[in-house]
Amino acid sequence: MAADRLFEPLRAAALSAGRVRTAVAYPLCAASLGAAVQAQDAGYIEPLLVGPAARLAALMADMGLRAGSLEIIDTPDDERQAAAVAAALARDGKAGMLMKGSLHTDHFMSAVVARESGLRTGRRISHAFVMSVAAYAKLFILTDAAVNIAPTLAEKADIAQNAIDLARALGVARPKVAVLCATESVNPAMPATLDAAALSKMADRQQIRGGEIDGPLAFDNAISRLAAEQKGIVSPVAGDADILLVPDIEAGNMLYKELTWLAGAGTAGLVLGTRVPVLLTSRSDSVEARVNSCAVAVLHARALAG
Repeated sequence: MAADRLFEPLRAAALSAGRVRTAVAYPLCAASLGAAVQAQDAGYIEPLLVGPAARLAALMADMGLRAGSLEIIDTPDDERQAAAVAAALARDGKAGMLMKGSLHTDHFMSAVVARESGLRTGRRISHAFVMSVAAYAKLFILTDAAVNIAPTLAEKADIAQNAIDLARALGVARPKVAVLCATESVNPAMPATLDAAALSKMADRQQIRGGEIDGPLAFDNAISRLAAEQKGIVSPVAGDADILLVPDIEAGNMLYKELTWLAGAGTAGLVLGTRVPVLLTSRSDSVEARVNSCAVAVLHARALAG
């Protein structure tokens, strides 16, 4: 698709970084195992399959994969245990990234966020979609549409910082963050606008670093210079946002799905705020989305490694 072309520079940069050893938790369906194989074939990861070895070997045979072509870490046939082992591999430096297989997302993320996993940082864990649409000239990040339900101001600050760090890892020198609301005016009756104004001032005071933050901004003002000019908005972010920070998961989820299903957006998804990149692959993801996600994760892993 045309929108997916914006990901091509990221794919090329990720290929130059080399494959990253990736623990794939419980990939016991053709879609999840196939995603790992596709990412390997594309040159982004070296998969380490974590789960019951006998079932994994049988699935590989059913898919026509050569026995022994993928490394397997044998675990009991239990989603939670497989996820815990995968997380431990990342904690111990034996894997540089984590990828969800066919287990429930709750079981997978519980292993990631568990204190004993050693994968948490001092920041709130969040999720980011890197997206491209034909009507916008560059990639942008949408956050958080998948993890945080109704984030507080402090949590939004971490979500913003996570997204800024990701954008910088993808080559944006000083990312521009638009804090989305239903209006561009601060309104005490709309708490999201108060949070947006506070986040803007927090960036001014260097409590959030590395990017420009402005808000509240309505969606049209965030992505259209014309719309911003028509409303008299003077802002370095309006009309040129690299990051769209939504007020809650419902707004983010609806925006993500509208852009994907109506605007044909190209996508990649990644969990942030952890010591290694975490990929939440889905059976409904396109091949392009899986490859894009792995490319983004590789670049983020390189940035985290310093």
